[in-house]
Amino acid sequence: MTVSEKANYIKGLMDGMNLDTNTNEGKLFAAMADLLEDLSLAVADLEDEVAAMRDYIDELDTDLAEVETELYGDDECDCDCCDCDDDDIVELECPACGECICVDEDDLEDCEQLECPSCGKMLNVVYTEDDEDDEEDED
Repeated sequence: MTVSEKANYIKGLMDGMNLDTNTNEGKLFAAMADLLEDLSLAVADLEDEVAAMRDYIDELDTDLAEVETELYGDDECDCDCCDCDDDDIVELECPACGECICVDEDDLEDCEQLECPSCGKMLNVVYTEDDEDDEEDED
């Protein structure tokens, strides 16, 4: 039930009680019902504005992503975890959560499993020198 529906329900209950609006209590209840109606209309307007702003922000986000792709290309790392331009850093994607994991090449050679810092899943790591060569050939 929306806020407007609840306010209308309360107003209907008051109308059904046949309150005398000439008494102090009746005046109070009538004023409260009017206030509830005004507040519910204001909330409905705010919800509409928020929905419109959310749509606008989504459009801006899409446009900004296109500009970033045009300026920086698709090869840029979107993570803020490290300087992925460093040649000794290997960038992995967690299959569970999709987050970028940046690991020093020397650390990667010595481990068989790696814990994702985002979701905590243990990942099996198989890294060979060929993996690095393949990445360099793609550039």
